[in-house]
Formats: sequence, structure tokens, C-alpha cells
Amino acid sequence: MDSNSFLGKVTQIVGPTSKVGKLLGGYQKLREANFISTHFSTYLEPAVAQKENLKSESYKIRHSVYCDELGFEPVRPDGEEKDEFDDYSTPCLIKQRSSDSYAGTVRLVKPRDKGHKLPIEKFCLNSITHETLNPENFQRHEICEISRLAVPAKFRKREMDRYAGAATGVINQHTYSEDELRCFPFIAIGLYFSAAALVIHNDIKHTYVMMEPRLARSMRFIGIQFEQIGPIVDYHGKRAPFYINPTLLYKSLRPSFRVMLDNIQESVNKYPIG
Repeated sequence: MDSNSFLGKVTQIVGPTSKVGKLLGGYQKLREANFISTHFSTYLEPAVAQKENLKSESYKIRHSVYCDELGFEPVRPDGEEKDEFDDYSTPCLIKQRSSDSYAGTVRLVKPRDKGHKLPIEKFCLNSITHETLNPENFQRHEICEISRLAVPAKFRKREMDRYAGAATGVINQHTYSEDELRCFPFIAIGLYFSAAALVIHNDIKHTYVMMEPRLARSMRFIGIQFEQIGPIVDYHGKRAPFYINPTLLYKSLRPSFRVMLDNIQESVNKYPIG
């Protein structure tokens, strides 16, 4: 009999609120946390692009998803998707250990002077209706934006990862259950956690992201509670502006994924950003 099934049966017999039941419940959560973190680190590794060759890898992944696959941006002759915000952005990547190739990317846009805008400010500022959390209320060094998450098609081989939205990180909530943690797309979550680790390590107070509301709902499965700060608009599909900060991140993050985030932080924290 599987040990998890056995522990579950014992917990049912003694009752989840009994001392033994609570002890077994804590043990099961610890096993789940160790599984998630070990599963990620066994197959995948985070990287922060500070050298041009690694940045180029990020731009190529973005081109394959945003230009070739989704058609959101025009095809570029050099096969790299870049824009003005990359001058003050830090790309994060996830490397597949077995192939030594990169399986996804995301960038953290961090303004460095008064003239630097976030993408959300340039393209979607009017969609932000939350007066208090408008990025224009804060100093440039206090804000950032997570954008351009991309996972190439060749790394979405499972049937559950081939649905619309998987290329940009949406979790397929219809395949999720407490007992099937392998349903989570670890590449996308690892990318978000890598960006979050940079945010926390560099003490950035306010983070913005323009994303599909269903992606925000998906992230709630692992306890990441983005706050929607404006209505849905048409920008590369139906998207809305969202906000999060380190306090909100830690407030509801499931303990099992907290372990995964902590381990990613250890890898990412050695990379300061300007």
C-alpha cells in the first residue's frame, strides 16, 4: 500500500483533529513540501541572465512564443524578441538539467531613472483604477513589473500542458487535485518564483503584472494572491492589471510551495540587479 494512502486511512480512523491526526497531517504536509522542492530541483534549475549570451537565450525563447507561436509580436530577422524595456530589465530563465537547454523565461522590469516607465504604464495605465496602488504614486526604485513569461512548445509535452494559455504560464485548473501535484507546470511556477526572489532580495516594494484573470485564479491554487487593480482590457487577449508585494506573497503561499520558493531564493539571491 502506498504510504500516503496508509497515512490517509489512519488519519480517517483517528480523526484529523486528534493529536495523532494533527501529527500525521503535519507529516504529510512536510512530505508534500519535500516532494515539490525535490521534484523541481531534480529536473530544473533557475538562472538569472546578467551576461549577453544568456540574455540572448531569453530573447530567443520569447521570439519562439510571442512571435512564432502566438503572433503577438512581428517576426524578427535575428530571431530575438526585444523591446525598449529590456534596457532596464533582468531576465530569469529555467534550465532543464537533462538537456542543458533553457525551458522558459520571464523578465523583471526595474526602472533605474525618472524617465523609465513600466510596460503597464506605457500601454495600459488607463486600465488601472485603484487610486492608491497606481505605480505613478511611488518612486521609480520602489516599483517593478514581471512580464514576458514564455514556455516553448517543446517543453509542454504533457497533454495537460497543451491547452491555450500554457505558453504564458496559465495553470490548467481542471487537472489539479491535492493528490496530483505533478499536474502543476513547474517551469512556469519556477519562473514566477525566480522573479519573486529577485524582488524580495532587492527590496522592491511594489510589483505589477498584466495578465489574464484566469492566470491569477490559477496562481491561487498555490497560494499566490494577486490583487486586481483595474478592469479587464484587450491587450494581447483579455488581460487585467494586477498587483502584489512580498507581504501579500507570503501571507497566503502554501507551505509546500514556500519551501520551493526558499530554495529558489538561495540560487537567485547571488544575482543583484541595478
